[in-house]
Amino acid sequence: MSLSHTAAEYMLSDALLPDPSSSRAKGLRLELPSDRLLKFVTVGLPLCLVSLAFAREFSAGSQISCFSPTNFTGKQSAYADTACWDSLIHHGFDAEGRAVTKSLWALKVFPYSLLVVAVLMYLPYLLWRYAAAPALHSDLLFIIDELDKSYNRSVRLVQHMKKVQQASTEPERFWEEYERARRERYFEFPLLERYLSCKQHAHALVSIYILRNLLLLLFLAATCLYLVFLHLNIFFQDEFSCSIKTGLLQAEPHIPTLIPCKLVFFSVFQLISLSVGSIYVLLIPVVIYNALQLCQWDKGLLSVYEMLPAFDLLSRRMLTCPLNDLNVILLFLRANISELTSFSRLNAVSALREATANKEDIDTVIDFMTLLAGLETTKPKH
Repeated sequence: MSLSHTAAEYMLSDALLPDPSSSRAKGLRLELPSDRLLKFVTVGLPLCLVSLAFAREFSAGSQISCFSPTNFTGKQSAYADTACWDSLIHHGFDAEGRAVTKSLWALKVFPYSLLVVAVLMYLPYLLWRYAAAPALHSDLLFIIDELDKSYNRSVRLVQHMKKVQQASTEPERFWEEYERARRERYFEFPLLERYLSCKQHAHALVSIYILRNLLLLLFLAATCLYLVFLHLNIFFQDEFSCSIKTGLLQAEPHIPTLIPCKLVFFSVFQLISLSVGSIYVLLIPVVIYNALQLCQWDKGLLSVYEMLPAFDLLSRRMLTCPLNDLNVILLFLRANISELTSFSRLNAVSALREATANKEDIDTVIDFMTLLAGLETTKPKH
């Protein structure tokens, strides 16, 4: 056997991919990087700010300071603070001098409302995790495994073709058989291609993904509207008039009707609400962008695998409307590209194919590998 044939045989042997390890199933990412970032910010931000608010409340003590009359004892002043904090109702007068009351309870429940916001922001993630992630995990595991196997089948096929070509006494006869086999699609392994074609007609994953983004968008908008409502109605009133003539003090003549009070934590809650609202507003375009990704195909990954003889989903124009499960799977394949070992090798072959001067001689990865194997660089044209 000549040195070139020996070198080609070793080259093809090294081109085979090793068997996939058992850690592949555990290493698959079932969230896109942008979705993971959204979950981290939308859920983590209110939890972090609420923890800071509670820490300040426990460290600072009373959240309200009322200006009690000078004849009040210390216990009476403490009672006035507690009573005003429990009621948290502002007593005032309208333009016509009539007495009006305004509840400020939203300030009291504001930290707890942010906890509710964090729970709501976590609901779309739970929807995706339990309704779509199991099926997506199975699809990704099967498709990645089949893509790598298709690559290995192509390399083994090249190894066999090399041996047949070496044993053939009529090179032209060999190339005629090769062209006939390609025309009759003998080199194909259609399981993966048919599986991906079926995914074009399924809409379970894409429906859940769109629903997840719509829910997230709805919760973001609702939170922003809630914060705007607080600012317009409550968050500009850090001082209010409180009535302590209730209960046992209702019949006391020396108790003033109203006493002024000031909310100590007011500036902190303002800062928290502005932080949450501004960041959530900035995240709305990110959510919209994630949903709009489904409006176009990610053909970069599929175009690389077009070199395989068993895969021509693009060349046969089977890609139609992108709003289907196949497009979602392609997005997650791109996110799990590190688990797809054959992609990097085929990508390198694709780069060499683009740099080849005589491009009509290289139609698939088999053609390229037959050139590496030392076969004839020219073959009959149609």
